Amino acid sequence: MTSFLILAFLILVAGLVSVPIATRFGLGSVLGYLLAGMAIAPVLTGLKVDVEALQVFAEFGVVMMLFIVGLELEPRQLWAMRGKLIGTGGGQVVLTTLAIAAVALLDDRPWQTALAIGMILALSSTAIVVQSLTEKGLLKSSGGESAFSVLLLQDVAVIPILALLPLLALPGLAVAGGEGAHGASLDLTANMSALLAAVVRVAAVGAVVLIGIFLTRPVFRYIAAANLRELFTAAALVFVIGIALLMTMVGLSPALGTFLAGVVLAGSEYRHELESDIDPFKGLLLGLFFITVGASVDFALLAERTGEVLFWASVTITVKVAVLLLVGRMSGLKREALWLFALSLPQAGEFAFVLIAFAVGGAILPGPLADLLLLVVAATMLATPLLFILYDKGIARLYCGKQAEREADAIEEENPIIIAGRGRVGGIVDRMLDAAGHRATVIDYDSEHIEQLKRFGVKSFFGDATRPDLLASAGIARAKLLVVTLDEREQIDKLVRYAVANFPQLHVIARAKDRDHVYHLWAMGCRDVVRETYDSSLRMGRSAYEALGVDRQTARAMVDAWEVRDRSSMQEVADLYRLDIPSWENEPLLAKIRELQAEWDPKLREQMDEIVSRGREI
Repeated sequence: MTSFLILAFLILVAGLVSVPIATRFGLGSVLGYLLAGMAIAPVLTGLKVDVEALQVFAEFGVVMMLFIVGLELEPRQLWAMRGKLIGTGGGQVVLTTLAIAAVALLDDRPWQTALAIGMILALSSTAIVVQSLTEKGLLKSSGGESAFSVLLLQDVAVIPILALLPLLALPGLAVAGGEGAHGASLDLTANMSALLAAVVRVAAVGAVVLIGIFLTRPVFRYIAAANLRELFTAAALVFVIGIALLMTMVGLSPALGTFLAGVVLAGSEYRHELESDIDPFKGLLLGLFFITVGASVDFALLAERTGEVLFWASVTITVKVAVLLLVGRMSGLKREALWLFALSLPQAGEFAFVLIAFAVGGAILPGPLADLLLLVVAATMLATPLLFILYDKGIARLYCGKQAEREADAIEEENPIIIAGRGRVGGIVDRMLDAAGHRATVIDYDSEHIEQLKRFGVKSFFGDATRPDLLASAGIARAKLLVVTLDEREQIDKLVRYAVANFPQLHVIARAKDRDHVYHLWAMGCRDVVRETYDSSLRMGRSAYEALGVDRQTARAMVDAWEVRDRSSMQEVADLYRLDIPSWENEPLLAKIRELQAEWDPKLREQMDEIVSRGREI
């Protein structure tokens, strides 16, 4: 018990110390966990902790992660990805396997061993890639979605790889005890014929789908009736662990099974509840998995075979980047999306640990080579966060820099209205004005977006709308209206400050990011400020009233009353706002807010009650 507590304490402290430091320096949480594992590796060795056994347990974090990812996908989304799954993903696995196998053949390895090495290193790390892309907000980008589709295909590819590896056995490497090298196996299909095993596996997958469609809703509905959160959490864990166990018993990937279950439940009313219950366990186990990867690095062997490790790690990363660039380009990826795709997947994956152990027990890989490959896998995983840094600091900025180097368009027209920024806000404003017959000069800094708009017949000019010379060419001195809908707060402030100070006759409508930004723009002299989410929030508030049984007319009156109070109090507070100090250090402003709350909240409550009473009388 004491040793377990020491182990748990060490792992948690290592993660708590290293991850914030790594994140602070832009290295990401994954590298933080890996470094934490490397730091405590000597201590774990001293405590005689079986890191490999701990890693098997920690890999359940990958299983939970794919279940949550599946919950975010609906079957029709998965079907829409079929081209990427089969073409891009399948092409990557096959081409990478053949390329790495060719290098192994040149290294005088038997063809069976070379092919096994190729298959093992062709797979990438679902845990590291999905975690990193999610942290950076890139999972939903075109490059991120393509990377994810390849990872899904790779998870499926584990099945045929496990079936093919025994065919590559070398008689001279026969291991006494056979499967005993791995311990007792749960795979009930191990001694079945290939046809019967295939039927059993298809039946297991079908059972998962049927359970997800027909059984989970009544079961979770029954459990939810008990109104005990911990009971629902236990049921969610039983569901995930049960599916993982079923997949293991038929020789399939547990991660694949739980992902499939997640997809089936994507449309369930319990989806968000399941996600919130599983997510904390997923996060802790994924962190533990990365720590065990770092702790599994054999530094003595690394020092002895540094050259070989670096050679094979370089081969793996170089070959996979080249193949990924090829298949990514063929699938239509370009520019930074192509590089994100290529730089996110060149590492070896967590399934490599399983496949290496399987290959040793199956007399496919000799022990010394297996030890070398374990180091290679760990080294490529450690290199992955550095590749993401290369993308963030190099590739992404390079393409942004190329866009910035483009010269601003010559503005050959002059209109009484100028719109700065044609994104999701400015685009609607432009269309509304155009529908009423008002022509606006639109300036935007996203050249790719402007080119896309041209295909729809929408004319915009490329350039930085905060530049005085560009504004002058757009006729700001004679314009009646400037609509500022830029995305960045600093850019909005810069443009508003310049326009208000130099063109007092110009009416400026400015987009504010939040309430504090409204005060800031007001203090600059702008008197027409619109919070970007304000009107949608009022509409949602009205819908909330209606959902609670209030009729629409009364709900609108309640929203109007709230808005009158809010606008009145905002102007009183805005008059006390100062540009030279933050709001939370402006004591007169804070005092005014407290005063208004004490004065207005009871009055507003009385007014709301009166409006509701009138509505009931009507």
